[in-house]
Amino acid sequence: MSSTELRPFRVDMSDEAIADLRRRIAAMRWPSKELVDDRSQGVQLATIQELARYWTTDYDWRKCEAELNALPMFKTEIDGVDIHFIHVKSSHEGALPLIITHGWPGSVIEMLGVVGPLTDPTAHGGSAEDAFDLVLPSVPGYGFSAEPAEIGWNPGRVAPAWAELMRRLGYTRYVAQGGDVGAAITDAMGRQAPAGLAGIHLNLLVTALGGPPSTESEAERAAAAQLATFRTSGIGYLIEQNTRPQTIGYPLLDSPVALAAWMLDHDTDSYYKISRAFTGGPPSGGLTRDHVLDNITTYWLTGTGASAARSYWENAQAAARAAGQARPEVKLPVGFTVFPDEIFRAPRSWAEQAYSNLTYFNEAAKGGHFAAWEEPELFATEIRAVFKPLR
Repeated sequence: MSSTELRPFRVDMSDEAIADLRRRIAAMRWPSKELVDDRSQGVQLATIQELARYWTTDYDWRKCEAELNALPMFKTEIDGVDIHFIHVKSSHEGALPLIITHGWPGSVIEMLGVVGPLTDPTAHGGSAEDAFDLVLPSVPGYGFSAEPAEIGWNPGRVAPAWAELMRRLGYTRYVAQGGDVGAAITDAMGRQAPAGLAGIHLNLLVTALGGPPSTESEAERAAAAQLATFRTSGIGYLIEQNTRPQTIGYPLLDSPVALAAWMLDHDTDSYYKISRAFTGGPPSGGLTRDHVLDNITTYWLTGTGASAARSYWENAQAAARAAGQARPEVKLPVGFTVFPDEIFRAPRSWAEQAYSNLTYFNEAAKGGHFAAWEEPELFATEIRAVFKPLR
């Protein structure tokens, strides 16, 4: 079989690996409690201890494994890296092919809730004309994709790999979506404009992460303030992974609790929603204890904590090399959705400055950084709306 062929794939983690996970959690040496009443010193002891307790006594990885294996999964080698992806074809005629890219600390796990609403819309309040053929790849170095063996796998290299994947699947016209790291990859796809790509949709304005493009309106000043808060007190993980991913990789591969804490310490909104789910409060949509642990356990069992962190170093290196250079314009139609609990609420003016062909902009009623995970039905509704004119 050629390495470029599409090979069926199933997840089958050993009982020994799961037993080792539990042993390592039990052997954790705990620090003392934080000296503040919020997350300003990091992940709170009560949250992570309850997560660890649930992980070892109540959580069942085999349920996640069965959910994954119920979907058509494949691997194929692209540009020297074995790429894992889920490929669900709709039963509705004329379905529009869509590739959705996850981010960090996510994986394809965060997208499982949108599979039904996007591929079978008639069962979720939509019409047959809203159907998509769905492709959910694992970014190189994440989850079930292989780790790159050389440097250079930044968004600008992942983007053509995704175009090649869609070509191998036989799609001559398709659309793309992404948030977080996936937004950077999807943005790169839009700028490269590979044959067949008809439009893109984003739910994180990556072009503004370096600083606010303008602060003239009240909405712009509010978003700039949110960005300032993130850049002064919320980017510990970003700095470490941008500059020293190998260093943080050692505890991420050695301690499941360290991995879980590192992954929880992302943005403030998501942290408190996840913390609430573990400490007695109601979960926020799909951010349940089991779903959160499905994602963390995927990182642990695949041993990809370090390689996923390296993707940030790759992104930072690429950005440094491109500093001061004009980027190709995105001429394809671009859609953008603001979820209210995102790190910052990008105003329409910022999206228009970033994308001259902004054809869709909407402020959703709820949801945060992990919108597809937290609010899959609402997320799917946005996807249907943004790409409807491209059918």
